[in-house]
Amino acid sequence: MSSRREIAEHIAAKLHAAGDITLRKMFGEYGIWLDGKLIVVIADDRLFFKITEAGRHFIGQPEEDQPYPGSKPWFLIPEEMWEESAWLVELARITALELPAPKPKKPRNK
Repeated sequence: MSSRREIAEHIAAKLHAAGDITLRKMFGEYGIWLDGKLIVVIADDRLFFKITEAGRHFIGQPEEDQPYPGSKPWFLIPEEMWEESAWLVELARITALELPAPKPKKPRNK
C-alpha cells in the first residue's frame, strides 16, 4: 500500500519551521529530508522518524517498527502527535543534529 500525498505534504508543512525541508516520493512512499539529511519516512500513511539516542530521550518510550519489510526499525510516531507542530519540529531538529552530514555526490561521467 502506498501513502497518500496529502498526508506527506501535511507532515512536511508541519516540519518547515525546523529548517530546509525536502519532500520526495520514494517507491510509492515518501521521505522527508531536513538540511539534506533523511529524517522521516511516511509509509502506509504512518509516520516514522529515524532512530537516534537524542530522539529516544526526547520521546521517552518510543514505539519502534519497520516502515517496510526488511528495513531497519524507525520510531513510529502515533497519529495523535501529528498535530503537535512544536513537538515534531523539536524532534526533527534533534534527530538531524545527531545524524552525519550527507556525503557529497560524485560527479556524473559523460
